Amino acid sequence: MPRITALTTDLVTAWRSGAPDAYGNPPERQVALGSGNPCRHCLDFIPEGAEMLVLAHRPFAGLHPYAETGPIFVCAAPCARFEGAGIPPALRASPDYLLKGYGADERIVYGTGKVVAADALMDHAEWALGWPGVAHVDVRSARNNCFQARILPG
Repeated sequence: MPRITALTTDLVTAWRSGAPDAYGNPPERQVALGSGNPCRHCLDFIPEGAEMLVLAHRPFAGLHPYAETGPIFVCAAPCARFEGAGIPPALRASPDYLLKGYGADERIVYGTGKVVAADALMDHAEWALGWPGVAHVDVRSARNNCFQARILPG
């Protein structure tokens, strides 16, 4: 069974200490509005009124045409990284998500991308991971294209 992975604690701790985002800017500090602010570390919603970091993130090692960069939120206060089985709260709130398979070269494996209903998330990820050359599947917002999490083979 595939497993959902959150951003690493080392990366998020660095941002909390002022490390620059993907564009070289310090993370912005804002107040969470509630259910619309999913943390990419704990994969839960940042509580309404809590401080959060907003920053540009590129979930790829290299700079190339497929290395999408976009805004994400993380809890400003320490939170436990999601490492459980199943679907975390942040991936149960939307009716659907955009999933895309990528090769080890960080390029999209065409034919694997699809907007899927939230309850079919893991089924589609497992299907895409079965394609030759697919190393991981990225979960993105179906409406805003924001990176949510990465799914790896089990």
